[in-house]
Amino acid sequence: MAESVTFPVARRGFLAGAALLALDRSEAAESELDRRIRSRMQRFLAAGELPGVVTLVGSREEVLSLVALGNRDLEGRPMRANTPFRIASMTKPITSVAVMQLADAGRLSVEDPVEKHLPEFRGQMLIESRERDRIVLVRPPRPITLRDLLTHTSGLPGAPPPGMADLYQKRDRTLAEAVYAFSQRPLEFPPGSRWAYCNAGIDTLGRVVEVVSGAPFETYLDVHLFRPLGMKDTTFFPTRELAGREAAILNRRDGRLVPEEGAVVGSGAGARYPIPAGGLVSTAPDLARFYRAMLRGGALGEVRILSEASVRTMTALQTGNLTTGFVPGMGFGFGWAVVRAPEGVTAMLSPGTYGHGGAFGTQGWLDPLRGRFAILMIARTGLANGDASEMRRELQAEAWGA
Repeated sequence: MAESVTFPVARRGFLAGAALLALDRSEAAESELDRRIRSRMQRFLAAGELPGVVTLVGSREEVLSLVALGNRDLEGRPMRANTPFRIASMTKPITSVAVMQLADAGRLSVEDPVEKHLPEFRGQMLIESRERDRIVLVRPPRPITLRDLLTHTSGLPGAPPPGMADLYQKRDRTLAEAVYAFSQRPLEFPPGSRWAYCNAGIDTLGRVVEVVSGAPFETYLDVHLFRPLGMKDTTFFPTRELAGREAAILNRRDGRLVPEEGAVVGSGAGARYPIPAGGLVSTAPDLARFYRAMLRGGALGEVRILSEASVRTMTALQTGNLTTGFVPGMGFGFGWAVVRAPEGVTAMLSPGTYGHGGAFGTQGWLDPLRGRFAILMIARTGLANGDASEMRRELQAEAWGA
């Protein structure tokens, strides 16, 4: 199946861009920015909020700071600059890039009805009302589109359907099987009328990529994004070696850190479901390569992953005045959250800054006006709101104040 993959975006020098970001940044002399960030992050370790953390601050041209502090687990294994983390929903912008690559290649349009590529969505119904003993269904005013999925405005229920509640833990279904189940559920609101965060919608985009490209979703991304950018530690299905270096996912109970049992976005023997909405493992240096390409208009060195027009489109506000996001003043582009009005945790960022967080506290935000980005890698559940965490606020204070 993988033999049918073709590159949708022209590129020269397969790994040329990777050389622009060396993994040995942490071995350089510690900078003043490193010291300030280390001091701020050390407070969270001292307070017992985290066992360790990796932070990275960069610009279009270079890495400005890379700090690995503390331990990656409760056994005292040291945190490294290239420690892998479960980045959860930080996967969503990467899935959206795959869709835009295929749009660049003329293989699809974001205005396409989903049913054009996935016939199982034909005839989908809308919940008009719920009564005590029945649900009234009607035809929606229009079919859902790829744009709706990219902006979380489709009306699809966000969680897995009944009977598949453990989909993200067991990962024992194929993407085709899961998305077929999604397609049989009625919409919760008319497409485009509201914003509701929707994992099922992003997973559906991953299935569209499979159908249009003719390759498994994880293979497509490996060929078209990860290998071209040199993101060698980014994958949906980590090898034993990579998994052995991962940061442990922890929670804080009764004043101490403990292992988080049954954390979502798990993986085990026989896992098949890639989870386009949140299944990636990655590292700060790998994400920095991707973010630098985005800030440079879709290219890193001689490697082009997106057209400049697609970068502008997917990072622009696409949700108008709809209330979106998990902190005030946010809008959404295609797969990216976009700062519409800086306030609170985003107060130091420029309007138009875009990024995404993950369920385990990871964060990555790119400011095209300042040409700067910051990455926070932690592995914590139980935070009241990862997007509004003090860890994020403290890192951004230094990254954007520098």
